[in-house]
Amino acid sequence: MKTSGLDVPKDSIFCAIYDGKSSSGVKEFTTTTVSIRSLGDYLRSEKVQRVAMESTSTYWVPIRDILYEMEFELKLVNPLHIKQQPGRKSDSKDAQWIAELLFKNMLRVSLVPSPQDKLRKSIIEDR
Repeated sequence: MKTSGLDVPKDSIFCAIYDGKSSSGVKEFTTTTVSIRSLGDYLRSEKVQRVAMESTSTYWVPIRDILYEMEFELKLVNPLHIKQQPGRKSDSKDAQWIAELLFKNMLRVSLVPSPQDKLRKSIIEDR
């Protein structure tokens, strides 16, 4: 099964795919809704189901929401854990490294409630 790593700085998304042997070339997407959906379509065309992302600040939220809606298995990666791994030098290499670590189940992930969990909590609090 192929995995994808996303590195998400402020205005772009760097996407790499790992197939168990090698990483793909890195594709860059913008953070607009249309571009994030294109990212999801690209991942589907490559038969990727599992996606891990590392993000600066909260730039990951719309990406997670759209890819979750598109039914990908998503993991938000703890950036401190990734930074401790050797071999990183750029956003492109970060994306490749994240994809490989996800494939090998070597990532610590952050607990993030699903969009449905947030909606449920909001409904309960409004009562």
